Amino acid sequence: MNTQDNHQENQNKYQYQEDEIDIRELFAILWKGKWLILSITFIFAIASVGIALWLPNEYKATVVVQAAEKNDSGKLASLAGSFGGLASLAGIDLSSSSATEEVIAVEIIQSWGFIEDFIKRHDISVPVFAATGWDESNNKLIIDEDVFNTQKNQWVREPPPGKTVEPTSWELYQKFKERLLVVKDPETGLLSISLTYYSPELAKKWVDYLLQDINKYMKEKALDEANKSIQYLEEQINKTSLAEIRTVFSELIQEQHKTKMLAQISDEYVFKTVSRAKAPEERDKPNRALICIIGTLLGGFLSVLLVLISGLFRKGK
Repeated sequence: MNTQDNHQENQNKYQYQEDEIDIRELFAILWKGKWLILSITFIFAIASVGIALWLPNEYKATVVVQAAEKNDSGKLASLAGSFGGLASLAGIDLSSSSATEEVIAVEIIQSWGFIEDFIKRHDISVPVFAATGWDESNNKLIIDEDVFNTQKNQWVREPPPGKTVEPTSWELYQKFKERLLVVKDPETGLLSISLTYYSPELAKKWVDYLLQDINKYMKEKALDEANKSIQYLEEQINKTSLAEIRTVFSELIQEQHKTKMLAQISDEYVFKTVSRAKAPEERDKPNRALICIIGTLLGGFLSVLLVLISGLFRKGK
């Protein structure tokens, strides 16, 4: 029994000594390659500083909004309980509310079709796709002349396979969508619409345009649906002689007229401004300090790994 215990103790001691030797060897390899580690880390640090300084400043403008309240929600709820089936036949959704319209508007404002029309309407395809920065001293955008020739006012880029010289609708949408952020606060219910861009003035202007356009879009949509519903209901009144049905349709027509009135009297049909957007004075990105730290740490990690692998490889040979 004592012999077995001694044997086990010797094995443990040998294993401990072997581990200690391995650790010493690793430190020896690292010490031997310290200048290579320092050199690579230094190169990565300098490169990260260069990248951080090369990246242009971008500014974020944000407008905070809330769903516009509709004063007729109680009346609609009452009608929904009594005449919901008949209303659905007329294409009228009495259960809809400002919250539902808000959800729809949030999806629309981020959709391809809406952003495509937005870019065309405000003629911003060049700033969206060809700008690479902002000349603060002259207060103008820096345009990549290899993409868009400002002298000839035409696109000159080398298009990727399957694309045209002029950016496609999908390419413009992707570029713009990268800069747009729509976030809802779950506690307050407030919605933040943010746009990040090289120019703080344009960031503010575009986010204002977005709010105006989505309110106008939802307003026109509501008016169009109300007009169609009114036309349909009036036709149905003329077709029926039942007094009860005519009364129901008359009530529905009145509610559609109220919808039209609410849409016409306010420009903020679906989103009401809580905090207006301001032209930001400080950049949102890049975070230059973080880029430098990550670049330096990455260089240190890769250099240590390289030295260890090369040292262990030589030892193996």
